[in-house]
Amino acid sequence: LVRNAATRYVDKTFIVLGEQRVTFADVERRSALLARGLLASGVGKGTRVGLLAPNGPAWAVAWLAASRIGAVVVLLNTYYRERELSWTVRHGDVQVLLTVDRHLGHDYLSRLEGVVDGLPDAAAEAIVSPSHPYLRSVWTLGSSTRPWARPVSELEARAASVPAAILDEVESEVTPADAAVIVYSSGSAADPKGAVHSQGTVVRHAHNLWPFRTLSSDDVVYTAMPLFWVGGLSYVLVAALHAGATIVFDERFEPGDVLDLIEREGVTQVMGWDHVLNALAEHPSLPQRDLSSLRPGTPFAITPEAREAKEREVHATSLGMTETFGPHTIEDYRLLLPPEKAGSFGRPVPGMEHRVVDPVSGEELPPGTMGELWVRGYSLMLDLYKKERTDVFTADSWYRTGDAGYFDADGHFFFVGRMGDQIKSSGMNVTPREVELALESYPDVGLAFVAGVPHPERGEDVVAAVVPSPGCQLDGDELRQRLAAELSSYKVPRHVEVFADRTDLPMLDSGKLDLRRLKALLAERYERARRSNVTGAEASSSPRR
Repeated sequence: LVRNAATRYVDKTFIVLGEQRVTFADVERRSALLARGLLASGVGKGTRVGLLAPNGPAWAVAWLAASRIGAVVVLLNTYYRERELSWTVRHGDVQVLLTVDRHLGHDYLSRLEGVVDGLPDAAAEAIVSPSHPYLRSVWTLGSSTRPWARPVSELEARAASVPAAILDEVESEVTPADAAVIVYSSGSAADPKGAVHSQGTVVRHAHNLWPFRTLSSDDVVYTAMPLFWVGGLSYVLVAALHAGATIVFDERFEPGDVLDLIEREGVTQVMGWDHVLNALAEHPSLPQRDLSSLRPGTPFAITPEAREAKEREVHATSLGMTETFGPHTIEDYRLLLPPEKAGSFGRPVPGMEHRVVDPVSGEELPPGTMGELWVRGYSLMLDLYKKERTDVFTADSWYRTGDAGYFDADGHFFFVGRMGDQIKSSGMNVTPREVELALESYPDVGLAFVAGVPHPERGEDVVAAVVPSPGCQLDGDELRQRLAAELSSYKVPRHVEVFADRTDLPMLDSGKLDLRRLKALLAERYERARRSNVTGAEASSSPRR
């Protein structure tokens, strides 16, 4: 893939970060040099190479260098604190770590010294630690101030001892079946899971999604999505290698600076989560900006015209997960759908199979009947790291996603919620997403989250967190009254917590809600209300910060 991209696009700019501008040919040449240096240091097929770095050319070069010689790259989150970093480096059995020394106030070398036993006294390439028994060496993508960590430039200097012909032979023994990356989930509701994906999946999936996208060699893409998750890695970086597109990164996301980037670099597409798009769309300088370079007709809208069209028109979105290396259902966003398809998450990606089953019996359900979604196919992970296959897949290789939904007669999937989030209150089952959809159908509700919290007699009670739409105000009691006219009484939340703004909700670095923290917060607020004898129909709250 990287050689093909270098041959096809040669001196076209591939990645922009600040003053750094590297071409497709640069990335191929630099990753080959580092790959030979890694080979000279004993890294080969199956070696677990940790990569801890922000988006940019150095990340891409390091990832490609390790990948092209068959090493398994363990992708590490740059926002990890000590406990998270320690857990993932140990769980991933990282043997060789490539890292930046610091980024945005994070001092990774000091952080490593705080969690890897014996590291401050270790010698370079001779780390032996009981806390992280596989770790042997740490290399910095830049300078190093520690005796136990050496700069990657020293690895590159070793490349001379490995002829280019040896790299060619090594690459010829790396197959699509070989493991390529371990991608950890964001851990929104449980400990992160390490999905192991193959070389074949990494290369093929972005290519197979290409027909559904408006992405070409004329595109200049800005993204704040990190490369250590599949959204940034597959949907942006690998896709750009296929398409010959240019990627623009920034050191940190600041809406005004990003709008400057869009104007200066002639960005044609912005790819990111809703909170990123909203921050750009709501920036006060937006009306004075020249955003004529932005391509219309993509799901990532920031201009008023594009956002108005997105609200007016019916398009399918996509549904994906770490375990499938991104979307497993999708629809071409350029396709306008009839009103009855509102809420569709598209149809199966070619090569992916789906079943909707009864979660108890495993019996396949007919179209229009809600059940648990099972998936299998070429982009499904090889396994979850350190999990038995029998604990991950069915006997015939289906993966139980835990997602609840249904396919209609035309094959469009409609997502309802997470099976594991089902609430059991007084013996009755409540699907949180059903209540969330009812709340979000009100124009004055911008966001809703529903969960079950413990109750000594009923087992669980339904509670909700809501955020008003811009310019609106909400009252918990009044919302409950509205819902009571639409839903069965046992589905109506007994407590509604109103948050003044999305920024008041606990969030993960990925931009997703931190479900564990939010559920704990709701349980705490509900318990406080109950103890104040404000329970049942009276339990509601005023907006909080």
